[in-house]
Amino acid sequence: MPVLNLLVVDNPARWEFPGELVEVVSARNYLSHVRFQRFSTGARVFNLCRSYSYQSLGYYVSLLAEARGHRAIPDVATLRDFRSNAVLRLRGMEWEDEIQSALRKVETDEIALRLVFGQPLTPGFGALGQRLYRLFPAPLLRVQFARRKKTWAIASVAPLSLQSFSEEERSQVKERVGKFFAKRQQVPKLKKKFLYDMAIVVDPLDPAPPSDAKALERFSTAAREEGFYTETITTDDVDRIREFDAVFIRQTTAVDRPIYQLSRLAYAEGLAVIDDPWSILKSTNKIYLSESLARARIPAPQTWILTKDDLKNGASLKVTYPCVLKIPDGAFSLGVRKVENLEELISTLSSMLEKSELILAQAYVPSEYDWRVGILDHQPLFVCRYFMAKGHWQIYNWAAESEDLQSGAAQTLHVDDTPREVLETAQRAARLVGDGLYGVDLKQIGKEVMVIEVNDNPSIEAGIEDKMLGMELYRRIARSFRRRVEGLRAGQ
Repeated sequence: MPVLNLLVVDNPARWEFPGELVEVVSARNYLSHVRFQRFSTGARVFNLCRSYSYQSLGYYVSLLAEARGHRAIPDVATLRDFRSNAVLRLRGMEWEDEIQSALRKVETDEIALRLVFGQPLTPGFGALGQRLYRLFPAPLLRVQFARRKKTWAIASVAPLSLQSFSEEERSQVKERVGKFFAKRQQVPKLKKKFLYDMAIVVDPLDPAPPSDAKALERFSTAAREEGFYTETITTDDVDRIREFDAVFIRQTTAVDRPIYQLSRLAYAEGLAVIDDPWSILKSTNKIYLSESLARARIPAPQTWILTKDDLKNGASLKVTYPCVLKIPDGAFSLGVRKVENLEELISTLSSMLEKSELILAQAYVPSEYDWRVGILDHQPLFVCRYFMAKGHWQIYNWAAESEDLQSGAAQTLHVDDTPREVLETAQRAARLVGDGLYGVDLKQIGKEVMVIEVNDNPSIEAGIEDKMLGMELYRRIARSFRRRVEGLRAGQ
């Protein structure tokens, strides 16, 4: 059955929308009618009841929606947050800079914003309204701000009902609610064929996207075969994330970028997410990986963690040369420098420490190529050899004169043709990060196999990583998503 939108209210007679947009039902009917007890798992229940107080009709609508596998907005956790001053302070601190910026021109020391699905009735606060909707997802909301000692803070947050607005405002509220459902209508006729919704998140400006257009098309085809309606979105669509059952991130990740916040929100909403926030957090920090590999006794190049104190004691450092310096959260060979001697080390380290308190130094291990083992659900998915860029010591050479010379060649192998020690080491390393989709980089020197990095969001491009499996590679990822969604629905 297709996922449906339900608008649950005290009096349906006050709300009239086209039936294909949303079904309006009374709270009592939703709670007691057998039809809604057996309603489509995954239905979205927008709760606009007059009261959400404990054991009220509104409270039970959100509570039973979760029990039925429906997605309640607001959910019970959000209802609890409304009553917790500590939570309000913490949530406000998450977006403190945005709050101060948005309210900087307000002349009074108090202001209240009333929001309709994140859209404020007061003009000029649209961006802040969307932020608040992400923090406190509720259809109708009032957020009170107070300024103390020149600093704005959230004073209170409360859900609203239609009765909270004047007669003149009610028509405006209804119009905005109608536009919300019209805008987010799930491409109705086509979407009815599918059980679930998947967002594929991309960044059109990503200089090194993990998947090309053809690979993304193949992902969509495989996902549709598994019952997913797919839609390509960007981080600008983060306020729509609750419309989906699964989120597949296909853009470069970093903890300090909006994509990480999107992953966190999707994970918190109970969606199946690859890459989940824990995988992003762990794999993008090379120091975390270095410590984890050492504790698990997984071979890796000799590693040192350097700080500003090491600039003063450079001569006493036990670093071997040449060595590679890495900013902990660099990606795609960015923030990585090779140094040949102490003088280069001190100069390069001084510059890099301006960006990070800690810098990773690793013994340089020369090789013709790196192994890349793609891991999904703890199992090998693909294997490649990535060769060094022409005339360069890395796979990527961003200083190359032409785009053709920026990366080296790639050779794809059957998993069964890959040395067992390479596969087993990659699997052990990936387990340190999670159970998602990873690309493990390894070097093999003689019989020794060592891990260089474990990457979330690995490159999967048409004709390279999928060369051996073809469409089956994408189907395996789609089947993994389906298992994850169904496991979440079953409470597993």
